[in-house]
Amino acid sequence: MKQKSIAVVGAAETTQMGRIPDVSVIGLHADAALNAMADAGLKPSDIDGVATAGESPTALAHYLGITPTYADGTSVGGCSFMLHVRHAAAAINEGLCKTVLITHGESGRSRVGAGRFGASPSSLNGQFEMPYGPMGPPTMFTVPVLRYMKTYGVTEEDLAMVAVVQREWAAKNPRASFRDPISVDDVLNSDMIAWPFRKLMCCLVTDGGGALILTSAERAKDFPQKPVYVLGTGESVETPMVSQMEDFTTSKAFRVSGKKAFDEAGIEHSDVDHLMIYDAFAHLPLYGLEDLGFCKPGEAKDFINGRNTAPGGKLPLNTNGGGLSYMHSGMYGMYAMQESVRQMRGIAPAQVPGAKISVSHGVGGMFAASGTIIFSNEAP
Repeated sequence: MKQKSIAVVGAAETTQMGRIPDVSVIGLHADAALNAMADAGLKPSDIDGVATAGESPTALAHYLGITPTYADGTSVGGCSFMLHVRHAAAAINEGLCKTVLITHGESGRSRVGAGRFGASPSSLNGQFEMPYGPMGPPTMFTVPVLRYMKTYGVTEEDLAMVAVVQREWAAKNPRASFRDPISVDDVLNSDMIAWPFRKLMCCLVTDGGGALILTSAERAKDFPQKPVYVLGTGESVETPMVSQMEDFTTSKAFRVSGKKAFDEAGIEHSDVDHLMIYDAFAHLPLYGLEDLGFCKPGEAKDFINGRNTAPGGKLPLNTNGGGLSYMHSGMYGMYAMQESVRQMRGIAPAQVPGAKISVSHGVGGMFAASGTIIFSNEAP
């Protein structure tokens, strides 16, 4: 993708977030979509491209009264929306459409109109992992993290510190689900979920959604909001089974996606002012920092313990509070990008002064997939 050829001109989350017992999944998609359209000064008839996961683009277009010339239903887990941004950029540049709406909506807590949990018995996961007793991400994500901890001497205290620092960011965000300060001891004294994860090391389960609107950089100057340009993109997948990762201490999908995005953007790590790493569980920022190249293998724990990612640190990370304290309806990638856009617009509750480049990095499944989007607020 040509750098800064595409811009985000609309961005918004659902009107409410957290517990929304009276809105269905498709209703959350629509609420976020209409909020993003209002942000961009658009109406449904102005949209000619749709992309979504968790709901079908067909249902979304029908519900909103959109007739698209481009539709993307890519669904690889929580980072799907990063892939949607990448695909939308390609589609706009290729002339397949002019204005793409990307939506997310999930009734993760209230389960209004939501699908059933569980893997199909005929799937690889259903045949070769689920019969051994794991109960979803809180148990399956323990497989790689235990190997990682043993290899690099990472302790429970190190994992707890991830949650502590992110709560510091959440305290600055009025929309965060949890804002009260926590200590390492608070995290270690919270309920055991599955070794080594304590409750406060696990993501929230909430209701909500978000939406982005993309168009060409050339058209972006005609919209009411400050454009946020797409500087680089990357995506990859590895395996649907966490037990079959090539190396439990690193994610191949993370490495491939991240490198592609950085190469495309033509930037160095020292150019990055702000970073979002999908944090369904406390270990993911450690993997992300290392696999994206901000830290050497095994050094991310010391980087976080040294308060480099905390308020006032040199690399502000997960400044909305992350999936651990802000919001996590099940597919968190949209919320990571929303915070990147806010930071690039200069309107984030915990704004990083002078931030010009933000990296938003996501995971799908249990290290099954990854997407990386690099944003900039500097015009081409």
